[in-house]
Amino acid sequence: MVDFIRDFLFRRKGKAPEGRPHEQAELRLAAAALLVEAAKLDGAFDEAERAQIAGLLKDRFGMAGEDIEALIEAADEETERAGGLYGFTKEVRLNFDHEERISMIEMLWEVAYADGSLHDFESNMLRRVAGLLYVTDRESGEARKRVLGRLSGEAGGAGGNEG
Repeated sequence: MVDFIRDFLFRRKGKAPEGRPHEQAELRLAAAALLVEAAKLDGAFDEAERAQIAGLLKDRFGMAGEDIEALIEAADEETERAGGLYGFTKEVRLNFDHEERISMIEMLWEVAYADGSLHDFESNMLRRVAGLLYVTDRESGEARKRVLGRLSGEAGGAGGNEG
């Protein structure tokens, strides 16, 4: 996992292999970096926030402990390199095709609803991220509906607070 992250971030600089789309793991890294960036918006990234993100990554993406820690570290490094939400989303926008950006928004909706509800902060961040990635409100809304549909199927009809 660590070699994969280093390859993706430092050798390929976030670009997909020639002529192929990004892998799910790359989309997870991008989603994790956005979660880390959101945690840093208050000026701190403490152990409680780190543990919360680790729990979300484990629950939503089925990852193991060592891989989660490597992913959070890589995401933390990536957000530092990108210089904030705008810098990171710019890199994603330039290196991911439109369908990949929509897929990433869908993953972020999954993470936002992981606790069963949508908080105003999460909703606001997703609107900002979607705009910065050139994903339309309609596309983001459709991604959100797909997530809510899956969650209502998993939870027997409970999709959480729709915000």
